[in-house]
Amino acid sequence: MHRSIATVSLSGTLRQKLEAVAAAGFDGIELFEADFINFKGTAAELGRIAGDLGLSIDLYQPFRDFEGMPEPQFRRSLERAERKFDLMEAMGAPTVLCCSNTSPLSVNDPALAAAQLHELAERAARRNLRVGFEALAWGRHTSLYGQAWDIVRRADHPHLGLILDSFHTLSLKDDPAGIAAIPGDKIFFLQMADAPLLSMDVLQWARHHRSFPGQGDFDVVGFFEQVLRAGYTGPLSLEIFNDIFRETPNRRTAVDAMRSLLYLESEARGRLVAEAPMQPLQVELFNPPPVSALSGLSFIEFAADEASAATLDTLVKQLGFRRIGKHRSKAVTLYRQGEINLIVNAQPDSFARGRFEAHGTSVCALGVRCGDPLAAVDRATAMRSQRHDSPVGPHELHVPAIVAPGGNLIHFVPEALGANGLYEADFVLQDEGADANDAGLQRIDHVALGLAVDQLDTWVLFTRAVLGLEPGESLELADPFGLIRSRGVANADRSVRLVLNVSLSQRTRTARTLSVTGGGAVHHIALGCADIFDSAAKLRANGTRFVPISDNYYDDLATRIDIAPELLARMREAGVLFDRSPAGDYLHIYTENTEGGLFFELAQRTAGYDAYGALNAPARMASQAQE
Repeated sequence: MHRSIATVSLSGTLRQKLEAVAAAGFDGIELFEADFINFKGTAAELGRIAGDLGLSIDLYQPFRDFEGMPEPQFRRSLERAERKFDLMEAMGAPTVLCCSNTSPLSVNDPALAAAQLHELAERAARRNLRVGFEALAWGRHTSLYGQAWDIVRRADHPHLGLILDSFHTLSLKDDPAGIAAIPGDKIFFLQMADAPLLSMDVLQWARHHRSFPGQGDFDVVGFFEQVLRAGYTGPLSLEIFNDIFRETPNRRTAVDAMRSLLYLESEARGRLVAEAPMQPLQVELFNPPPVSALSGLSFIEFAADEASAATLDTLVKQLGFRRIGKHRSKAVTLYRQGEINLIVNAQPDSFARGRFEAHGTSVCALGVRCGDPLAAVDRATAMRSQRHDSPVGPHELHVPAIVAPGGNLIHFVPEALGANGLYEADFVLQDEGADANDAGLQRIDHVALGLAVDQLDTWVLFTRAVLGLEPGESLELADPFGLIRSRGVANADRSVRLVLNVSLSQRTRTARTLSVTGGGAVHHIALGCADIFDSAAKLRANGTRFVPISDNYYDDLATRIDIAPELLARMREAGVLFDRSPAGDYLHIYTENTEGGLFFELAQRTAGYDAYGALNAPARMASQAQE
């Protein structure tokens, strides 16, 4: 499809926006009127700049408060339209967006609105231009696409058509199924926007909280599917009003934007082909390699200098890990407990050290087990992620990898290697006999990342479009010095879980950790066990220190949840936290922070518990603050 984006969706000057859009591979733009008004140049000059960058100007927008107006205001609006048509001709924009009226002067008369739009379209036709009519969700009389289509149908002019915007439809919970019955050639333009589900005034929601498809909670794929069923073959565009995007570097935003459209096209294509495999598509839709099923986290890799590597050695041994191998050609050490593999990379010239050495000890890479690693990397690069190739020594395995947002690496470890095939090839393994310090830690339950505010939507889309993970509920957690927004993402069988956290304050521990690590860093690692009391006792004996929890927490817990007194007493004594869902229980405990802000969590899930103990995060954060 012809892919476009509204200039209002990005930060920067108009020229900077165009350069970012072109670099991300877009075909065209929607020109937001304010961007042109503040542009130091003529319409013709703007058209030449866009053309030189390989961009078309697909839409000029918006033209406001036109239809259903008293005669004097209507005539003045026609003259205003002629001046906009002059600009559109000069810059080469074929279509103007006319949004439904919000003026208190407008009257609720669909016949009058149709007649006035007919006259506007007639004037546009004299210049071979088109008018697209869009229903604003807060339009005074026309807020639904069905109402806008009724007016367009009444007007009956070939140069007047409908503009559809997913936000306006889905924010009002209007059913998009009726779109499929609209003739595709009467849909002049399609704008897509996702959004989180919020309870607020729709105008404020629209102006400040839209997001790219795949970043929010709307069924944007279902909406797009109905538009395609109508026979629409025009531009696929993004119109995103978002306060954070206005601050974010526009090159990164543009890449996210393109990734969102590719994801949207591929998801819609999958649905249409599955329902009618023999029916040809009317428009070419992006068809990337399918998501490769992930089956668990294979390893976590730390970047460390010589001193911090020694500190890490002490820490992971206290956690019950055993040093079991040295890399064949690099200063890299392997530790293991149960199915958990931790790698400490102290190689002076490695990508990991170069990226993270300024921030002390940091997680620099994750390894995920995958059935087809090459296909996983191919999908990632198709979805605009960067491939990474690490140097490989003689007889060592090449493990395909990509660069995640913020610079971390994600390696796709072939399932065919089995549990230890990778390590047997790349490491000189030591005797793996029984270790007296083993604490019964079995697997990596989840990995939590601390992100800058402008990285959360980027990571949600990345994990969804590239890794095939699905986001869970968005939560706000109370730190003593501000709020933390948290969202889990996981695959279907929950073998891969990530938790994405952003701080809405600069004073929280999460924010302070980000200032040390540079942002986008793993700030805690949850390790699963079968008996948390036994594991915690063994770790304490090894020298591990846990975050102390207030007695008041346990007094309150007994009033909220029906817990056996014996279990409550054990939790109080051990400092273990507790959460319950209808499906099961969650017991967990946190270690104290390392110097770089990283800490570990022990977690025991029972039955089908599927969350992360978020209700207990304030108790942990308050305790850390008091320490």
